[in-house]
Amino acid sequence: MIKKARPIIGILALQGDFEAHKRAVEGAGGDPVEVRTKSDLDHIDGLIIPGGESTTMLKMLAEEDLFEPLRQFGRVKPVFGTCAGAILLAKEVLNPPQNSLQLMDLVVERNAYGRQIDSRIAHLEFGGEPLEAVFIRAPVIRKAGGDSHVLVSYNGDPVLVEQGRHMASTFHPELAGGAAIHRFFVEKVSSSGKRKIA
Repeated sequence: MIKKARPIIGILALQGDFEAHKRAVEGAGGDPVEVRTKSDLDHIDGLIIPGGESTTMLKMLAEEDLFEPLRQFGRVKPVFGTCAGAILLAKEVLNPPQNSLQLMDLVVERNAYGRQIDSRIAHLEFGGEPLEAVFIRAPVIRKAGGDSHVLVSYNGDPVLVEQGRHMASTFHPELAGGAAIHRFFVEKVSSSGKRKIA
């Protein structure tokens, strides 16, 4: 009997709460694996770039020779960036300008909500269900262009966006308790891949 494989979702495990993302992916029906080297990218169907500090992540990507392999991966497979991960996916980064993977047509401003003390939890809605969105020194998406689709907004700003195979959130869905957003991404990965197992 042929059945559809559980998609293998890589979690970039250089910084951020990748353990929480792994638990969320498992709850969403995917098989999570940690990604630390470019060879790890060869064995996954989609990738999550967690939160952290984007300039530090850029430095670590350079040290591990992962920046260009990540960009190449994102040209053919789905990537979901959360918080700092969303900054890395953007076409343009503000405050201050910095390098990025440029995989989504987004203009993102770093630390736009303020300092750590200004972090917050917002009660929003996703797919008709309540969503607890945890913002920690969060960026703001100032522009979502091209064929981007805003899935969730907060105070008039996009906070969860999809564009083609990719997704970006300025909050931390791995801290919300539910797996709805990770499930959405896992389903996106499943629909974009044709991997089957016997």
